[in-house]
Amino acid sequence: MGTIVYYTTGILVLSVFVFIWLERKYPYTKGMPIFRDGFWVDLIWYTFIQSYFLKIFIFDYIIAPLDRTYHLSSLHLVGSWPVALQVLFFLVIHDFYIYWFHRAQHHSKWLWKTHEAHHSNKEVDWLAGTRSHSLEILINQTVEFAPIILLGADPIVVPIKALIDAVWGMYIHSNIDVKSGKLQYFINGPEMHQWHHANDRAVFYANYSTKFAIWDWLFGTAYLPGRKKPTEYGLYYDYPKDYFLQHLFALKKVDERQLSDKYGWFRAYHTSRQRFMTWMLRKSKNN
Repeated sequence: MGTIVYYTTGILVLSVFVFIWLERKYPYTKGMPIFRDGFWVDLIWYTFIQSYFLKIFIFDYIIAPLDRTYHLSSLHLVGSWPVALQVLFFLVIHDFYIYWFHRAQHHSKWLWKTHEAHHSNKEVDWLAGTRSHSLEILINQTVEFAPIILLGADPIVVPIKALIDAVWGMYIHSNIDVKSGKLQYFINGPEMHQWHHANDRAVFYANYSTKFAIWDWLFGTAYLPGRKKPTEYGLYYDYPKDYFLQHLFALKKVDERQLSDKYGWFRAYHTSRQRFMTWMLRKSKNN
């Protein structure tokens, strides 16, 4: 398993460099800096800290107790299948689930509260997909990985599936001007998903697919207007830039400026974070 971790980490790191290079070489939206607004929140808080603790909680405190109680994995219901077939099976059924859950999030005001953080970036790149409310990740990754373990799949299926998810998430959010032609009717990519993140009423209820675009085409939610591109991304209302306030916003609407005016400690915290981000943006532009 240690070897698998090294290979997985290596592929992820390589993918990051590839996507950054492609975004510089063939940008979908020109002029976007590497250290765009919200980059460090997405990288530090969502990618590293949140992912680390949610992984422990989901696997150790939800899936493992379920398996100890019902002993389902010992039945090895899919364990005799070839590994490639197991991976494909879980990719398809989870992607089908994600399409419908994602669609429900955009139609339900309660579920939307778990999803609006994901749409709050004003600039969309390879890292933007990591920004998801912890409750959204908790639901989706439990539904994703619990069946793999409880159905007795080969242990290698979990890291393979997780790696595919991570790389594909980078790809569909990447700021790369991809022209996949008819393949976009089957395999999802930036062409449709960049539109999904647009602040445009035409796509508020469209392009829900993650890996397989065919779900959108089959169920009438596809939007792909030729070579036209979005003019604006993100939410149409004000949304906090701070990780903790983004989570609080799902329960109670908060205004960062009002908090800064009211509480000195928050003003010190908030301005220091903004100064650091401004400095990093300035350095990236100079480079």
